[in-house]
Amino acid sequence: MARKVLVTGAAGFIGAFLAKKLLEETDDVVVGFDNVNAYYDAGIKEDRLRMLREADADGRFTFVRDDLADGMAVERLFAGGGFDVVVNLAAQAGVRYSIENPRAYLESNLVGFFNVLEACRHHPVKHLVYASSSSVYGGNEKVPFSEDDKVDSPVSLYAATKKSNELMAAAYSKLYSIPATGLRFFTVYGPMGRPDMAYFGFTDKLVRGETIKIFNMGDCKRDFTYVDDIVEGVSRVMANPPEVRTGADGLPKAAHRVYNIGNSDPENLLEFVATLQRVLVEEGVLPADYDFEAHRELVPMQPGDVPVTYADTSALERDTGFKPATKLEDGLREFAKWYKGYYGI
Repeated sequence: MARKVLVTGAAGFIGAFLAKKLLEETDDVVVGFDNVNAYYDAGIKEDRLRMLREADADGRFTFVRDDLADGMAVERLFAGGGFDVVVNLAAQAGVRYSIENPRAYLESNLVGFFNVLEACRHHPVKHLVYASSSSVYGGNEKVPFSEDDKVDSPVSLYAATKKSNELMAAAYSKLYSIPATGLRFFTVYGPMGRPDMAYFGFTDKLVRGETIKIFNMGDCKRDFTYVDDIVEGVSRVMANPPEVRTGADGLPKAAHRVYNIGNSDPENLLEFVATLQRVLVEEGVLPADYDFEAHRELVPMQPGDVPVTYADTSALERDTGFKPATKLEDGLREFAKWYKGYYGI
């Protein structure tokens, strides 16, 4: 049956592609919500919204431009919404930015998420799905990262806000019987992505003839996860809410769980850069004789970073039958093709 779905952060990378999938593959009515801020190029956000309007063949998409930190705006949204499913993807992203501008994270990731939880309390929904992050694992040395691992040592404020979201959702789920699922995303990449992410920023710099900095002297591993895999995982989780059950004390248990969504195949940063460089040449973004060695520099680790991310996705596979599997080369090639067309190279 068709659902009414709210996607916050609908002008963002994951939010836009999730909304597109819902419009193209389901009968769901989709309401997008975003403040379209200028943390990175708002032009890309506007182009994602344009993509959604083009995908909306039969008038099932509505967009609301407002801020989750505005409690009255969120209350108005839910009061007239009648939402079956809420997917909260709106957040202030970026580990490094959180070191320079911490207040933005408190307002968006804590106050904004609190407003969503309050709205779900007063206007009950069948399922609240929300974005957490692999950053909650901090400097965890046990790999792969499991949802059962301790996550009480964040190395950035961004990570702390995401762990706070999980705790807040669990508390609201128990107190008000809100079925809720948190998703720990692992290094999402792909076409029309975030310019502040490494693959996009590296490409920008190389195209301009600037030097890229490879942190921790290249001794890092990242579990790069293609955006289509992320969106497929989110879509499957949306349809699988946790059951509200009663405990031995007669009170409801928290209908709350958390999943990793990652590729489970961490890539060494130097190998990732080599693959990116090769596909940029093969797809015509950079010339065949580009001198990569002259445009890269190995530098120490920076504050807030971690040496490795590596997802154990067995719980996601067990409960939804899905395991991300897009190869890094294939995903980066799709990005390179988009980049060439988007910037007219």
